[in-house]
Amino acid sequence: MVYRRTPAVQARLDAQRALIVQAVTRVLSRDGFAGLSMAAVAAEAGVATGTVYKQFENKAALVAAVFEIVVAREVEAVRAAVADGDVLHRVSAAVETFAGRALKNPKLAYVLLAEPVDPAVDAQRLQFRRAFAASFETAIAHGIAEGRLPAQDAALSAAALVGAIGEVLVGPLAAAPHAETVIPELVAFAVRALGARTESS
Repeated sequence: MVYRRTPAVQARLDAQRALIVQAVTRVLSRDGFAGLSMAAVAAEAGVATGTVYKQFENKAALVAAVFEIVVAREVEAVRAAVADGDVLHRVSAAVETFAGRALKNPKLAYVLLAEPVDPAVDAQRLQFRRAFAASFETAIAHGIAEGRLPAQDAALSAAALVGAIGEVLVGPLAAAPHAETVIPELVAFAVRALGARTESS
């Protein structure tokens, strides 16, 4: 007879998994991928190391779980930011949201954007970069349709912007800069790069 988990057992396992993922996020935020280990996560979560292994096969699986939750949340925030307004508002909001949220947790953002990780995690990182780019593409396509941006390949421009912004943030994130100087510069760069026209131009 095949054993089937009761709802109560499944709920307990789900809660345990969520607790571990929260612990992984705290460890990554403090120590980065280089400082992540099954034992460190177990200590952070207040569980046995074997409990972590029951839920996750290895470090890559731990980070993948964080990507699924944390990066998905960040992607949704950027998607919401570009939902309304003219192209200048949408592009500015996309950059401010993407960069601003990253700068609030620099160590974790560095892990998610650039720190050398397991190849499987790198593949997941690429998937989410494409999701970020899709939000930028929406804003760019809207600007082209309005006549506020010159004709261009919206998907290519979006990918270039996400790549450029991510590259800029790698240095600032490591050096913990002041967001009030980094973010306006990134917004201005994005507007110039896209060739945005103001109402008076």
